Amino acid sequence: MKVDQKGHTIVIRDTQGDFTSFLMKITHQYKTFEKHNIIIDLLMYESMSMSDIKLFLPLSKDHKKAKKSFVIVTSDFDYNAVPSKLTVVPSLLEAHDIIEMEEIERDLGF
Repeated sequence: MKVDQKGHTIVIRDTQGDFTSFLMKITHQYKTFEKHNIIIDLLMYESMSMSDIKLFLPLSKDHKKAKKSFVIVTSDFDYNAVPSKLTVVPSLLEAHDIIEMEEIERDLGF
């Protein structure tokens, strides 16, 4: 697992290629990341199923309750089928843009 911090945002990407252990590591180390906006980079995985993405739902809910952004990046995916509680985008640039917009919304009190 590789963790890159840029300002108030942390990008977490898997380096092992094992999705299950990656999810477990993130879950166990969540307290380390909870004060930052989080981007989960799943671009190394060729195809992600909706059930795989939904495994991040509990983390996303907790993170958004704490007024922080939680964005998942994966390509080749049906973005319209994603539950509204999750934010899934096709690129890291778009993930950073969404976090910036959500930061502005929080600053304005939305």
